[in-house]
Amino acid sequence: MNLLDPILTQSATIAAIRRDIHAHPELCFEEQRTSELIAQQLTAWGIEVHRGLGGTGLVGVIRNGSSARAIGLRADMDALPMQEFNQFPHASQHPGKMHACGHDGHVAMLLAAAQYLSQHRHFDGTVYLIFQPAEEGGGGAREMIRDGLFERFPMDAVFGMHNWPGLPVGEVALSAGPVMASSNEFKITITGKGCHAALPHNGIDPVPVACQMVQGFQTIISRNKKPVEAGVISVTMIQAGEATNVVPDHCVLQGTVRTFTNELLDLI
Repeated sequence: MNLLDPILTQSATIAAIRRDIHAHPELCFEEQRTSELIAQQLTAWGIEVHRGLGGTGLVGVIRNGSSARAIGLRADMDALPMQEFNQFPHASQHPGKMHACGHDGHVAMLLAAAQYLSQHRHFDGTVYLIFQPAEEGGGGAREMIRDGLFERFPMDAVFGMHNWPGLPVGEVALSAGPVMASSNEFKITITGKGCHAALPHNGIDPVPVACQMVQGFQTIISRNKKPVEAGVISVTMIQAGEATNVVPDHCVLQGTVRTFTNELLDLI
């Protein structure tokens, strides 16, 4: 029998769960409803459930045989603070919140694996099902670890994945070495001296300084970083002033730095 056959028989159920979660998105550390839905499903399938790790995080446990070997399978649960404009029936019911990164799909996929493994225990050891809160900048993994994730549930390896819309349906992409870069945010405030825009010599304009900084950041990537290393600096927010006829007294730059190594992160 093909491995996928028994999973596909449950596709309608899993899709319904995913759409239910999509319609009820919850932001980081607010995933109360999502966590409860997951716990109910796992319990219904006879899977042991442990809650309260990292706040709303939970772990399901499936055991078989006598081996001490164990692995973890991980999915994130939180949504993004974004407005959804889709019109399909399972679109977000909460203004300003949306599962735009696909964590609803991640939860559904791990639940599909949980159901299959609970019914077809063709393994010797333990599988831990890790449902993580607050992936979107909230440090949910760190909080689960602080709450004793690996002490309570020791495992030899942890496997995770992320949806990738650019891949054809049914395909999986693998790569040797790191795949997902670290995410590091920065906020820079440039302080100048405000004045009337018609008399700029009476002030210190922070906007040209900000513009030069944005351009200069890119030379870090093109001239300071080794060509064989992967790194990105993206300035995603520039905020200054509230009136067209006033030179602002400060300008704020915010953005993100992505790298695969701490050494490159330190250089940037």
